[in-house]
Amino acid sequence: MAKKGNRVQVILECTEHKDSGMPGTSRYISTKNKKNTPERIELKKFNPVLKRMTVHKEIK
Repeated sequence: MAKKGNRVQVILECTEHKDSGMPGTSRYISTKNKKNTPERIELKKFNPVLKRMTVHKEIK
């Protein structure tokens, strides 16, 4: 039987794209261990609309 873990799925959304006013969104799904990192995470990911690496922050 599978173990119940502390890993949860989180949605990462681009912060620069939201502020730019361009249509659409850049979102990624990732996992994190909520026991080791209870705060919201920030990762640098590629935004295909802006065509560069931007900071993506965890939402909800």
